[in-house]
Amino acid sequence: MTGEENRPAYRGHHGVGSGGTHGASQDEEGRTVTKKELVSRIAERTGQTKVITKDIIQMFLDEIINELGKGNRLEFREFGVFEIKERAARKAQNPRTLEKVQVPAKKVVKFKVGRLMKERVGIT
Repeated sequence: MTGEENRPAYRGHHGVGSGGTHGASQDEEGRTVTKKELVSRIAERTGQTKVITKDIIQMFLDEIINELGKGNRLEFREFGVFEIKERAARKAQNPRTLEKVQVPAKKVVKFKVGRLMKERVGIT
């Protein structure tokens, strides 16, 4: 016996079942899910150890940061697109003192939601 018989099938990026909340009950909607919890779920589904799964997830996140740091655009089909945008300098007003202040230009990370995420999350 190899242990493969009891291991849940890995189903790729579309998840398990009907595409619901992947094990979260309706009562848990809106709660914060941590990286630790995602590591546990993915480790269980893939049969990998939590240590290896955590390392892979962290490497993936580090690569996203590295690519964005280089000014590159990251596209994950069906999921979404990460990119850096330049936000123009602008004038703003301090709401407490009503003083006008100059806000300098800055770079921001933008995320455009992909089709599959729109469908699963219910974004129109």
